[in-house]
Amino acid sequence: VLGRFNRGRIAELTLPHYVCQMPLFMPMETQGTIKGLTSSQLEEIDCQIILGNTYHLALRPASELIDDLGGFHKFMNWRRAMLTDSGGFQMVSLLHLVDITEEGEMFQSPVDGKPLLLAPEESIEIQVSDRNYITRIAHKRPHEQNLFGIVQGGLDLVLRDLCVRGSVVRNLPGYAIGGRSGGEVKDSFWRVVAQCTAALPEDKPRYVIGVGYPLDIVVCSALGADMYDCVYPARTARFGMDLVPEGVLILKHHAMADDTRAIDPTCTCMVCKNYSRAYIHCLVTKDAMGSQLLSYHNLYYMMKNDLSRDLHSSIIQGRFPQYDIYM
Repeated sequence: VLGRFNRGRIAELTLPHYVCQMPLFMPMETQGTIKGLTSSQLEEIDCQIILGNTYHLALRPASELIDDLGGFHKFMNWRRAMLTDSGGFQMVSLLHLVDITEEGEMFQSPVDGKPLLLAPEESIEIQVSDRNYITRIAHKRPHEQNLFGIVQGGLDLVLRDLCVRGSVVRNLPGYAIGGRSGGEVKDSFWRVVAQCTAALPEDKPRYVIGVGYPLDIVVCSALGADMYDCVYPARTARFGMDLVPEGVLILKHHAMADDTRAIDPTCTCMVCKNYSRAYIHCLVTKDAMGSQLLSYHNLYYMMKNDLSRDLHSSIIQGRFPQYDIYM
């Protein structure tokens, strides 16, 4: 931990592939790519960690192929840090394709219809990416990979407390706060985050799963959280919307057709320096380059420009209570 303001903090996370500055946002690449962006572009915008989804990677291209090609980093030519998740959210988002039992989640593959079991051991085995590890002690690379425990319990504070205490006694490298479906009332969700971060160790990273709205990131950082992930910035871009300090700018609106300004005149990203709103208006929802440019800007906004950088400096300078963000 490098600095604090009340419960909010900035910290440095040292991983085998990269030394990361927190709070940080991690974009999600479902199957080895952030749609429309190359690995070098992600480095340009100072992306520190990218997130791979165990469920989708197990289906396509399949963990065996990734293993044969030398692991996920080599497969997608990514030199920095990487996070893989357990695939648990698909139990909610793909409920029509899953049967839930005590053994695990049995999915029907949307690719070829074959069954896929995601039990705890199988999920970890896929993420370890080595078919030789077939023992019941699935986590066999503790010096190369950090296994975070996930605090579950929905909005039930009693269940959350039980899960936090059960996770902390295991002395894990880090802890995640999961169990959200995405539609909760913010006050209830924030109350859960506040309860969990207060009970989690001070010297371990705290990761709030599935959070990508700027307001939520600021509030959760004030409550002591460090790490976030979501499809929101890139998915929003594919619908022709860009993140700006005032909120969301809808580039497909007719008012943008002859607007010669940059998306965000205060932004220094490659897109804002080189392209007008009018130009991008012609491309959005019609040409792949439109969503590519908007994705670049949105992720730059989340990581290098306003959000992450300003969170760091506001905590260091002791002005976090005056941190300004539009809803």
